[in-house]
This record gives sequence, C-alpha cells and structure tokens, in this order.
Amino acid sequence: MKGILGKKVGMTQIFDDTGEAIPVTIIEAGPCYVTQIKTGGKDGYQAIQLGFGEAKRLNRPEREHLPKEVPDLRYLREIRVDDVSMYELGQKIDAATFSAGELVDVTGISKGKGFAGVMKRHGFSGGPATHGQSDRARPPGSIGATSTPGRVFKGKRMPGRMGSQRTTVHNLKVALVDPERNLLAIKGAVPGSKGGLVIIKSAIKGKK
Repeated sequence: MKGILGKKVGMTQIFDDTGEAIPVTIIEAGPCYVTQIKTGGKDGYQAIQLGFGEAKRLNRPEREHLPKEVPDLRYLREIRVDDVSMYELGQKIDAATFSAGELVDVTGISKGKGFAGVMKRHGFSGGPATHGQSDRARPPGSIGATSTPGRVFKGKRMPGRMGSQRTTVHNLKVALVDPERNLLAIKGAVPGSKGGLVIIKSAIKGKK
C-alpha cells in the first residue's frame, strides 16, 4: 500500500498511441513529506502521516509537530502502509511514487449540491402528472405505515442535504505521470471541486 496527497486541477483529454481520446483528471500530486510514523508496537498499526500544501501560518503546537527539516504544511493525512521501515521522518514523496497503468483509489470531498429533493438525491421517478394531480409530481409520496408501527423507519430516503461527503472512487487507472511538474493524469472523474484535496492510494480491490 502506498499513497500521496494532491490537489485536483481539472479535467482534460489526452490521446493514446492509437489516437483514441482518453478523458483524464489532472492532479497536482505532492510534493508530500512524512511528518509522523506509526508502528505496530507503539500504536497498534502501521501508518505514515503525510503533509501537503504550503501553510500561510501555523501556531506553535502545529509547527512543533512537524519535523524541523520540512516546511510549514497545510494538510496532514494518515495512510496505512504495509512496511513503515521504508519511510523516515522528513522523507519527500512525489508523483514518481506511481507509474502509468497502475490502479488507484481516489478519495475526496464530493461537490455540495445543497438541499435536494428525492428525485435528484435518490433517483425517485416521481408521481403521475395526470388524474387531477397538479402539484404532486416531484414529492416522495407517503412515508409512513399504518397504526403499526405508527412511525417512520430510520434510514428512509427523503429530501435533505446532498453531496459534500467523503467519497472514494475505486480502480481508476493512472494514464500519465509527470514527475518534473508533480502531475498525475488519472483516467475518469475523481470526487471534489477544482482545487480540492484528494488522497490517492493503491487500489485495494483491483480488477480481476
């Protein structure tokens, strides 16, 4: 397991050797720095904490947490690894960690859609537009049962806030790696808005 933090730049397309257009998301991946190492003996599991992005100002506890040899970092995220002996405090990790053709999982905060109804949020088909029903086309309809149990069950799909949630897209393919500019081109769409923080890790499922 390996990973890196990055910033979503946007989408574009590239062309393969056969001339076929491939839609890709460009991610500014790194440089990241190892700011903490967690071991099985001390913490119960193996993981590294990565720092990414330039911070304008840190308070003293935040600065003291970081190793002296790394700059002020804005984002800190933890990634579990198989072997922490491969890492050391202050180590720099860049886009060259991944190579073209690898499968990765990308995690980010999805775009917020605000308050949404059941048709947009859950894909309900809506009610009939005829038979005298002029104002009941998009509402969810009845949500309750009879006198038994006499309540609405938990988890009922209803209107509410949509998006702005931590989301992971699995098995995306790395189409291009540019270590000099710290860029990754990942085939397909990844969660989040432009400029949003994303976490890229080795695919845990993998395609058969």
